[in-house]
Amino acid sequence: MTATTATFRTLLSAAGALRSRPDLWPTAIASYRSLLPNRWWRTRPFLPLPDPDWLRFRLVTAYGGDGTVDGGVASDDLVLWLEWRRAWPS
Repeated sequence: MTATTATFRTLLSAAGALRSRPDLWPTAIASYRSLLPNRWWRTRPFLPLPDPDWLRFRLVTAYGGDGTVDGGVASDDLVLWLEWRRAWPS
């Protein structure tokens, strides 16, 4: 599996976790935009995806091992983090 595919699968997992929490959508979108590298459109695959190395590092530091949790981000952890970020926006 390529790094881009793994990043995309992680993002799909995150989107699934937020499907039933529309109150967190604005926070999730703002958070996602803050994760994008500058000028992301100038490098392949020309998609607005976070840097795969950075994302892998964050998942390893959060979950240990190789950073995988049932194929993606743990839903409860993501929701808790977004609630925290909404309460502490800066």
